[in-house]
Amino acid sequence: MNARVRAPEFRARGWLNTGGKDLHLADIRGKIAILDFWTFCCINCLHVLDELRPLEEKYGDVLVVIGVHSPKFEHERDPAALAAAVERCGVHHPVLDDADMTMWQQYAAKAWPTLSVIDPEGYVVASMAGEGHAEGLSRLLDELIATHEAKGTLHRGDGPYVAPQADETVLRFPGKAIELPGGTLLVSDSARHSLVELEADGETLVRRIGTGERGRTDGPATAATFSEPQGLCLLPDGRTVVVADTVNHLLRGVDLETGEVTTLAGTGRPWRSADDDGIALSSPWDLAWFDDKVIIAMAGIHQLWWFDPAQGTTGIYAGTTVESLRDGPIPDVWMAQPSGLSAYEGRLWIADSETSALRWIEDGVLHTAVGQGLFDFGHVDGAAKQALLQHPLGVAALPDGSVLVADTYNGAVRRYDPATEEVSTVDSGLAEPSDVLVTRAGDVFVVESAAHRLVKLAPGAVRTVEGERHRTERPASPLAPGEVTLDIVFTPPPGQKLDTTFGPSTKLVVSAAPPELLLEGEGTGTDLSRRLVLNPAVPKGVLQVVAQAATCDADVEHAACHLTRQDWGVPIVIDPAAPARLPLILRGLDA
Repeated sequence: MNARVRAPEFRARGWLNTGGKDLHLADIRGKIAILDFWTFCCINCLHVLDELRPLEEKYGDVLVVIGVHSPKFEHERDPAALAAAVERCGVHHPVLDDADMTMWQQYAAKAWPTLSVIDPEGYVVASMAGEGHAEGLSRLLDELIATHEAKGTLHRGDGPYVAPQADETVLRFPGKAIELPGGTLLVSDSARHSLVELEADGETLVRRIGTGERGRTDGPATAATFSEPQGLCLLPDGRTVVVADTVNHLLRGVDLETGEVTTLAGTGRPWRSADDDGIALSSPWDLAWFDDKVIIAMAGIHQLWWFDPAQGTTGIYAGTTVESLRDGPIPDVWMAQPSGLSAYEGRLWIADSETSALRWIEDGVLHTAVGQGLFDFGHVDGAAKQALLQHPLGVAALPDGSVLVADTYNGAVRRYDPATEEVSTVDSGLAEPSDVLVTRAGDVFVVESAAHRLVKLAPGAVRTVEGERHRTERPASPLAPGEVTLDIVFTPPPGQKLDTTFGPSTKLVVSAAPPELLLEGEGTGTDLSRRLVLNPAVPKGVLQVVAQAATCDADVEHAACHLTRQDWGVPIVIDPAAPARLPLILRGLDA
C-alpha cells in the first residue's frame, strides 16, 4: 500500500464487452480497478473468474474489473475464439485483447492468472498470482474505499461494461455427450447451466434438465440448477447419470426416470490443500466408468480422482497436483488439466489438455501416446512421437482399438492407432470440438461446442496434415548460472496473519524441465525462499514452482482460514550477466 507505482496505460488489439469503445485509464479514474490477466485455456483463470463474481456484485458502483486476455495457445489469439470464450465463461466485465502480450509485459506478469489492483488515482497498489485471493481482495477494497472516500478521490456510479447480444440456439457451448439406454443422447449444455436430452438424430429436443440459470439447487428437473456442467457418466444401473458440475465443484446425480437431481459428492468450494483430499473437488471436467468406479478428470488440480457411487466416497486415483507431463506409476505422475476420459478393455484414455497430449492408463501405469509438454503444440500428423495436438478436450475409444480425439484448438478430430503408433486427421474445420461420442450403432457424433451443436462425423474420411508446430514463447527470465535465490513474495491481506494451526503456514515445491537444469533445490519445503543451483551447461528451460500460503483472520474470536496457491511455469535463460535472484509475487508488491 506504500508503493506508488503509476499504472501503465491500456494497450489493446481490441476490446470486448464495452459496446465497441476503447477504454483508457482516464475512463476509470475515480474507480478501483482489478486487472485480471487470464487466458481461456487455463483452469486457474476460470477459478478466478468465479472468485471475482461476488466482488463485482458487492462493489459494483466503485469497482471495475478488466480482463486482460494474454494468450498461451495460438488458437487463443483468434479474436473470434476470444469472443466465444468470453460468452462461454460468463465474463460480465470489459475484456482487453492483449494478443501480443504487451500488457502482460507492462505489468510484469509471470503467471496465469495474475491480478493487479489500481487505486482511484491510477496507481498500482497490489499484485497477486494464482487463486484464493477473494477474501483478501475484499479487505483491500474496503480499505481503499475508506481511504479514497476520505480524500474525495472515489467516484461512485456505473462502470464501462456493456452486455453483448446472445443468439438463441437449442444448445449454447455444449460440453460433453453420452448415449442413454433408449438411444437418445444426453448433452451438457454448459453455458446454459443445464442438461439437454436429444433424439438419436442429435438435433430434436426431448427435454431439458435444469432451469438454465446458474446455481446449485437440487430437486426436480424443472427446478434444479447447475453451473457450467461438463462430463456425464451413465452408471451400470442404466438409470442414474453422474454429472461433473464443474464450476460448482460437485458431482450431481440425475435419475433418468424422474429427472430428480441430487448432490453426490463435493462441498461446493474448490479443493485447496491435502486437508481437502476426499472431500472437496476442483473443477471436475469429465467422467468415465473404469475399475468399477467413476473416474473423475479433476482438471482444477491436474489429477484423476475416483468416486464410489455405492459408498458415496471419493479419493485420489492418479497424479500429484504438479502441472506437467511425467509418466509412470499413477501415484507419482504429472498431468496438466485432464479434460477428457474414455475407457475401453482395460485402458483409460485421457485428453490431457494443457500438455496437448493423449495419454492412457493400463495396469496402474500412465503412458503418453501423443504430446511433448506444456509449451509444445500444433497440428501435425504422422508418427506419434512427432505428432502434435493443440489443447484437446475430448477422447473416444473405438472398438478396433484406435482412439478419436477432439483436438479442440485445432478445430479437428484426430485418430491415434496404437497398432501403428500413427496419428491422422479425420475431420477439420470444426468450431472447438469438445467431445466425441461413439454410439452403439457405430455413429460418431462430435460436440462442436463453439457452433452450439452436435454433428455426425462422415465415415471413412482420413487424411494427413503437415501443419505448423508452435511453442509458447513467453518472455523468459534471465538468470545467472550456478547459485541463485528463488523468493516467493507474500504479504498477508489486511486483517489476516499467517496460520500455523495445522502446521507450517507456507509450502514451496520446485522442479524443472528439463530436470538436468536444476542441480540443487528440487523438492518440497516450507520456506518461501529457496537456494537453487542452475546448471551452466543447460542454456534454457522452465522452472516449475508451486507455492501456497495459509492465513487466518487476525484478532477475531471465530477466525476464518484462507489458502492462497499458485503454479508457475517460468521460462528462464542462463546468462552470466543476469541477476542471481528470481522473485515471484504470490501476493504483495516486490521490493
